[in-house]
Amino acid sequence: MRALFLRFACFFSLWVAFPSLGEAQTGWERGFAQIAVQDHGRKKPLTSFAEESCLLLSGKQSIVLPDRGGKIGAVPLLLALWLSPDGWGKEPILLVGEPMLRDALGLSPSRTHVSYEELQSNQALRALALRLGAGGAAEGEDPSKAQLERAVRGLTERMDLFSRIVSGRALRIIPGTPGAEEGRWLSLPEARAVYPAEVTAKLDEAWEAMRAAFLAGKNGEAGAAASRLGEAIRSVDPARYPDAAMLRFEQAYHELKPWRWAWICYAASAICLALTSAWRRRVGYGIGWGLALTGFLFQVYGFYCRIALAGRPPVTNMYESVIWVAFGVVLFALLLEAVYRSRYLLLAAMPIAVLCLLFVQTQPLIFDPSLQPLMPVLRNNFWLTVHVLSVTLSYAAFGLALGMGDLYLWRWLRRGVGGRGGEPLLAQYIYRCLQIGVFFLAAGVMLGAVWANYSWGRFWDWDPKETWALVALLCYLALLHGRIAGWWSELGLAIGAVLCFLSVLMAWYGVNFVLGKGLHSYGFGSGAVGPVAAFALAELLFVFWCGWAWWKRRAGERRGPATPLSVEDLGRS
Repeated sequence: MRALFLRFACFFSLWVAFPSLGEAQTGWERGFAQIAVQDHGRKKPLTSFAEESCLLLSGKQSIVLPDRGGKIGAVPLLLALWLSPDGWGKEPILLVGEPMLRDALGLSPSRTHVSYEELQSNQALRALALRLGAGGAAEGEDPSKAQLERAVRGLTERMDLFSRIVSGRALRIIPGTPGAEEGRWLSLPEARAVYPAEVTAKLDEAWEAMRAAFLAGKNGEAGAAASRLGEAIRSVDPARYPDAAMLRFEQAYHELKPWRWAWICYAASAICLALTSAWRRRVGYGIGWGLALTGFLFQVYGFYCRIALAGRPPVTNMYESVIWVAFGVVLFALLLEAVYRSRYLLLAAMPIAVLCLLFVQTQPLIFDPSLQPLMPVLRNNFWLTVHVLSVTLSYAAFGLALGMGDLYLWRWLRRGVGGRGGEPLLAQYIYRCLQIGVFFLAAGVMLGAVWANYSWGRFWDWDPKETWALVALLCYLALLHGRIAGWWSELGLAIGAVLCFLSVLMAWYGVNFVLGKGLHSYGFGSGAVGPVAAFALAELLFVFWCGWAWWKRRAGERRGPATPLSVEDLGRS
């Protein structure tokens, strides 16, 4: 039965992931995917540029404007700003998400979106921008001022992007002439100034046809005209224009949204395994396996797409770090499940993977999902790749140990006062996960030292990231050695697996998003501290609850058991 479900999972994943195996997808926006835009050092489909721009401008993948017909998607919004910009400066599109910034600008606390014209005439914003341009926050200044200036910088970037889109300058869709600035593409108005009239005439004809069809509401004709415009631009310089198949490939990746399908499959797997713990265990186990493997294949396909499109491994930012950790959690769970044939590993892994993927999917402004090239200092660096992937795989193993620890503690609580027996199988799984994590973290720390010497000329400098990675490694080494030495029981091991993960959260998230200091500046950011702190607090409260229950049970045992204790019971105590 399980083999049948596994085969079905493989076929279903391939059928959905590759449209050529299933029903062909349709949509007028696909025509615009054949127009490449040069942005942030990469050539991407116009549809990808539209999604990223809409997210940066409004904080969402779509906006709701009642006066403009209701909900507007990313591509229609970009096209409206580009092809018919009149009046859009008065629409509340630009995000002002920070309460501190709204207060400084004199805006209502409930207003999260403001128009470009209103912001342009805001005198408080001008004063803040001038102060930022004069030097920004000084070292040791009030952190709230530094946070305000970061918010101002983000808002001015949104205003600049809006201005460049409505003027057409942001849409650099035409390769530059050989004598122009090396590698820089041109917008259509810029191309008219440098290319011969016979070249731009064909481009203008296709652009006017696309614009007229879009303004007339004929989306299908607009998409077809966009395809013709893309071919006309490709004919200008075929050698430097992206291949049409690669543009379609990136569009298919964005349409599929493999990370969303992955967490849906993982959540379904967890629900199935939990509901069939005492009923139809064999069938439920097979379905849970199939769903977990399906989600895993979606992640494999997602990473394949990102690596193929960006030309690099997933080591750039926190978004890729989190989805890689979710991938590692499921990978270790599937491998260990294949060895031990126990549903508990999958049952513990699926919620952790779902939390990771949902976290980044619901915080797109903080965890940027766009494909960005590596910084020059990080390119073609073998040591960086193996260092980052090793460390994040250790986080995945520790995350699986966290899930197993929570499962152990929950089952221990459910046994009640009379259940003094342990869970040796769960304790064994926790120990194996900790061993895997310590191996990868130790290797990652050593490889990081090699990379530091390669990049900065020294192996160790007590950088915050280095220091907290060492702290996390020492915490887990102490936990493992304490178990070997008999300092704590299975229950202590489970509690330690939960508590030690807080050091991972600090090394992984806290250094980059709370401290914000050190040489690992390419990974810094801010935001989403609340959900992470809430998760850490929930784990701490759960551990304290278990500790309180353990103390009550021990107190009851000291008052005298109702029946004599055996030697084995005393040994377990």
